[in-house]
Amino acid sequence: MTEPDLQTFTSIMDALVRISSNMKSMEKELKCPLCDEMVKQPIILPCLHSVCVLCAAEVLVQRGYPPPELPPEPNTPTSSPNTRSPRQARRPLPKPDRLDRVLRTVCGTYPGRRRKDTPPLIMLFPCPLCKKDVELGERGLADCLRNLTLERIVERYRHTVNLGTLAVMCQYCKPPQALEATKGCADCRSNFCNECFKLYHPWGTPRAQHEHILPTHSFRPKVLVCVEHEQEKLQFYCRSCQRLLCPLCKLRRAHSGHKILPVAQAYQALKEKITKEMNYILANQELVQTQITQLESAITQTELNSSVAKEQLSQFVNELRSVLTERQGALAMALEGSRTKRAEALTNQLSEKQSLLDNAGLMTYTQELLKETDQPCFVHAARVTHNRLARAIEHLQHFSLAADPSFRHFQLDVSRELKLLASMDFIQAPLAPVIDTQKTLAYDQLYLCWRLPQDSAPAWHYSVEYQRRVGGAGALWGRGRTEGGGASNSAPWTWQRLDEVGGTSTVIDRLEMDSVYVLRVRGCNKAGFGEYSEEVYLHTPPAPVLSFCLDSRWGLHADRLALGKGQTYARSVPGLTLLQAADRSLTSCHLTSDLLVGDLSVTQGRHYWACSIEPGSYLVKVGVGLEARLQEWFHLPQDMASPRYDPDSGHDSGAEDAQDSPPPFCFLTMGMGKILLPQSGSAKPPATPHTAPLPPRLGVCLDFDKGQVTFYDAHSLRVLWEGTIDCSAPVCPAFCFIGGGALQLQELIANRSTEQAPPRRVTIQTRATNLSN
Repeated sequence: MTEPDLQTFTSIMDALVRISSNMKSMEKELKCPLCDEMVKQPIILPCLHSVCVLCAAEVLVQRGYPPPELPPEPNTPTSSPNTRSPRQARRPLPKPDRLDRVLRTVCGTYPGRRRKDTPPLIMLFPCPLCKKDVELGERGLADCLRNLTLERIVERYRHTVNLGTLAVMCQYCKPPQALEATKGCADCRSNFCNECFKLYHPWGTPRAQHEHILPTHSFRPKVLVCVEHEQEKLQFYCRSCQRLLCPLCKLRRAHSGHKILPVAQAYQALKEKITKEMNYILANQELVQTQITQLESAITQTELNSSVAKEQLSQFVNELRSVLTERQGALAMALEGSRTKRAEALTNQLSEKQSLLDNAGLMTYTQELLKETDQPCFVHAARVTHNRLARAIEHLQHFSLAADPSFRHFQLDVSRELKLLASMDFIQAPLAPVIDTQKTLAYDQLYLCWRLPQDSAPAWHYSVEYQRRVGGAGALWGRGRTEGGGASNSAPWTWQRLDEVGGTSTVIDRLEMDSVYVLRVRGCNKAGFGEYSEEVYLHTPPAPVLSFCLDSRWGLHADRLALGKGQTYARSVPGLTLLQAADRSLTSCHLTSDLLVGDLSVTQGRHYWACSIEPGSYLVKVGVGLEARLQEWFHLPQDMASPRYDPDSGHDSGAEDAQDSPPPFCFLTMGMGKILLPQSGSAKPPATPHTAPLPPRLGVCLDFDKGQVTFYDAHSLRVLWEGTIDCSAPVCPAFCFIGGGALQLQELIANRSTEQAPPRRVTIQTRATNLSN
């Protein structure tokens, strides 16, 4: 053999070895999950997993279902053990009870089975891969199509690997002289040698037109046909139901409105998708290898870290044990000291009592003492004896133990310690915080408030992250989500972070106006960072916030209006004057209004402020007006019900001369939990004036340069109404009260107190090594 021929032969052998190796690597994909052998006549379950049809039938019978009606398995001599190749190890014969069940399943002779005696039975098949019960439908396994593609792959695998291949013998030769088959007939479903094939397929007969195939152990149908309509080919694919349809199934009402494609189109689309997915995986083999390396490194680090954690666990338990032993010794010493003192006291008392019975010296001495007749000598000598006898009588009459032998005060209460020891566990990271949406708001800054769930581990500090989203209010109302929690309309903005935030609230400043920000929080302790909270979206005001107070220098009616501390709160109380005016209203006398203005006037730019109106207020007007006209109105109050004056439209006694000029005032009227939205306005006004629910906070944006005022729902920044105003002179905020009512200006977030007691930080001594990269 020449050298080029040798190289060619070597390359061919290498290719064959490589192909054989690749085929062997997919062997697990070709095994039935029930019998763990190569699949034989596999069917596709509704969950898209494949199993042997006989294995599936046996499982259903074992679960108590009646044997399903299945097409019989081809009974060919190639399936008998006697004709197997000696190269393949013999498989164990099926058990007799399984053969009986299979025969009953194939032949349909299950005793006592009648059709239409009972309602259709919905069969549930336990898929070994899904680990769930899969609903087969009324017809059971008969509704499952055969996986002909998997059969072809198994057959190619057997021929390529040449492992466990059965000797395909001719079915028509005499047994003593049986020859190996060389051809197969798909129509006869039999295998033939050359001589038998010529004998049973003579020229000029219909059998000569049969389809010739290679010898095979399993004859498959030429095409898939509908399980409900025999001989109907599956020519369509329903994308909604994800199943193949025949022309008759396509006409069913169940598929009305579904997107149905020709099977050729579905084949081409699915093949292109699978090809792209396979090419993508093949093109990223380096990435797969990198990830494999990371996984192997993670497994190694897991083992090392678990060893360190076990050592730490043993160390902590030993420390607890040593502390318990030391404490046990101290308590035992205290108990022994108390026992010694009590035993000594009781021993002394016992000795005194025994002296009264056993020692007669005192009594004999007393008797001799009583014989003394010299009175002075007796008195002098008997006093000590008298005291001793008196004490003995007192002890006898009022006997009590000198010490308590019960030791009831030396009982340990370890219930709390036992509970702590029983609950002793590894440190857990804090759970995802819960953001308080009622307290969280956006004004001049962002104020974020949150709390931890009750069953969460404590947090040492928090990490607050926020990100600006492009799209304004549209990003707030249409929150398209992408992987990682981002919005679909987000620009390459990165998360900005506030690290080691103490307490459960924080203030975020230096933000852009009229933008949507998404915020999230997570806690941190010894175990590391916990999960992120749910993201919240906040919309910053459309213009810089105007900070002002209510001005009380314009002749405030103290009997009807009262300002709170800081002059950001005002309340109108119907006093005597208003009640008298209401009484005169029956005689065509009109009610008057009380006016409050801001202590700042606007001469340029755009400005925004917000206030909240008490829902029970009778009538409150919020808006802006020319400062000079407001002063004139204050000194010459007008009747609010008079037809000659309406601040909402800017019409007053001199407005007839300037019909085309913008009005000097622009107000919105609120009362009794409602807000009146006028007909006029530039932001798509309604056909007629109507009312809307009063929002929790009302926002006002003044564009001095354009002479435009916009009213918002300050919570969602939804536009309520827009109007125009004369900005030829300084303009200031204004508020009118008619009857009882109250309002509160929105305080700046910078004035909020965010100082909270930080959580107690417990330092745990450890010698663990951080092995993470």
